[in-house]
Amino acid sequence: MSLWMILPVSLPVLSITGIWVVYAMALYNQHVCPVDNWLYNQSCEEKLHLQSGPSFCCTLDNVPLISKCGTLPPESCFFSLICSTGSFMVVVIVLLRYAHVIEKHQNCVLNTASLSTGWICAAGLMMVGNFQVDNAKVLHYVGAGIAFPTSMLFVCLQSALTYRLAKTQEEYYLAHLRLCMTLLAFVGLVLSGVFFCQESFVLQHASAIFEWVFCVIIMLFYGTFAFEFASISGNTMAVLARGGSLGPAGRELKLETLVGMGGQSHPHQPETMSIM
Repeated sequence: MSLWMILPVSLPVLSITGIWVVYAMALYNQHVCPVDNWLYNQSCEEKLHLQSGPSFCCTLDNVPLISKCGTLPPESCFFSLICSTGSFMVVVIVLLRYAHVIEKHQNCVLNTASLSTGWICAAGLMMVGNFQVDNAKVLHYVGAGIAFPTSMLFVCLQSALTYRLAKTQEEYYLAHLRLCMTLLAFVGLVLSGVFFCQESFVLQHASAIFEWVFCVIIMLFYGTFAFEFASISGNTMAVLARGGSLGPAGRELKLETLVGMGGQSHPHQPETMSIM
């Protein structure tokens, strides 16, 4: 069992904990309203952070969207840190997953597309975290427009890739789990986007809740890579060192494994498989 499996587990643990800490800080500083608050007003006599409890007057500027929670200091600093760290971890996880697929199976369009979308998603997440919505709205929305669709596309590609490569019962169970998470994430993303465009206070608040649901599911999806990362070895790193291709030793090892699984092979089988 490889220690690399800690990496995909660490991403959801740190990211989910981090964004909830950001929310708690924003709530404590009265920069957003609680998620259980469904009452909003067109305007208030005082801004939220100047009000004293027990009840508060909230406007749509105080809807607890993740971006809103990380807009004002001091929580904005922590939000940027979480997004930057998460982006780096996504880049590493996606790259290792790409190399692991090549090592254990072979490269394919799904694997290459997953690498591309994963890295694009990381770039969008970096923009979201470092350009707060109230200070650089255009850049923030550009980053969100990149991160959300590409993260959804990434989990779709990985779910399809898991089914394509599955051979054992456990791998099929993992594929089923990823498919369920992908469907839930898709529903959350669609509802969040549709409700966000509405003028209704209730739907705007519902949009924030579905945004939280979507992000948590995506982070948990990355955590499922611990299953594959448990078998990462030096050969995986060798694939990366060779620019995404197996060396002669790696091809021999894969061939021996296939021959061992299939029994006696035709004398010309090694050359045929090398060509494939």
